[in-house]
Amino acid sequence: MIDQTKPPIFDGHNDVLTKLLRKGEPHPEHYFIEGDTGHVDLPRSRLGGFSGGFFAVWVSSPVDKAFRYEQMAKPSYDIELPPAIEQGQALKVALSEAASLLRLEQAGALTICRTASQLRQTIEAGQMAAIFHLEGAEAIDPEFAALDVFYAAGLRSLGPVWSRPTIFAHGVPFRYPSDPDTGDGLSAIGKDLIRACNARKIMLDLSHINEKGFWDVAALTDAPLVATHSNAHAICPTARNLTDRQLAAIRESDGMVGLNFAVAFLREDGQMTADTTLDIILRHFDHLIDRLGEDRVGFGSDFDGAIVPQPIGDVTGLPVLRKAMRDHGYGEELMAKLCYGNWLRVLRKTWGE
Repeated sequence: MIDQTKPPIFDGHNDVLTKLLRKGEPHPEHYFIEGDTGHVDLPRSRLGGFSGGFFAVWVSSPVDKAFRYEQMAKPSYDIELPPAIEQGQALKVALSEAASLLRLEQAGALTICRTASQLRQTIEAGQMAAIFHLEGAEAIDPEFAALDVFYAAGLRSLGPVWSRPTIFAHGVPFRYPSDPDTGDGLSAIGKDLIRACNARKIMLDLSHINEKGFWDVAALTDAPLVATHSNAHAICPTARNLTDRQLAAIRESDGMVGLNFAVAFLREDGQMTADTTLDIILRHFDHLIDRLGEDRVGFGSDFDGAIVPQPIGDVTGLPVLRKAMRDHGYGEELMAKLCYGNWLRVLRKTWGE
């Protein structure tokens, strides 16, 4: 009988650190270690064969998530982007979330991986592996002092924007139907940020950036183009998803896309409802594999940051998804690539190993 908790899944995006920050406690890490609500904690990760992923440091906007989800249940929507956040305010939040990640490592709950070889060793040892990721660069100052401090703390992946403007670039709105061409590209300081990340071998995440920004990054970067948690626009025409032209550029750069479980970016109707079958995930996987090749597709769940299909529910539902993938015809070599091997490959190339 096939063990559906294997291969281990290493994932392109989770919002565990933001979830912990919202506990409102000085040291909320015990919720992750002992067990919690939401999608991801250490006990349930072991049950689901979840070996870790990109742990996002993200600064939330003071918006009503319930209102946003209500709008995203309509046949079409165009939700106004939240305003930009001031750097000092963002830095305070980012430091708190980064401190939680460091404390989890100190407690032995996970390992912050700074190299691909360390990542492989951690996954193969059956331990929780984490990549320190900054989702939206609001906390970074124009002189990049904060970037250097975060790098010293383990930062190895950065998205210039979430879905709101920064001094560096513009994010895509929550808009359906829409293409991702929704505004201006990189600013002058944004181009400097791309060069600064290249110089430090920090991976650039293009998941939330608009189309002009995407092409600006593609023209500047010397690294593979990566979207840690995005889907196929050809199937779900939301501003957040990648067009086939963008996928072609990612393939040409030998990059990577992590498939997002957020139902509004999976479903053809763009609606945020958990009543969503696994068939649509398989359709996105098929499309991404067809456009990118078997070596450039993986997982990017958005656990603890989105509504996911009810058959998955949380990390304990990953065995159900693995079974569906095998039943769909994915062989064991492809399963190993999709579950973790492709992330190792692109990170090895991006980080210069």
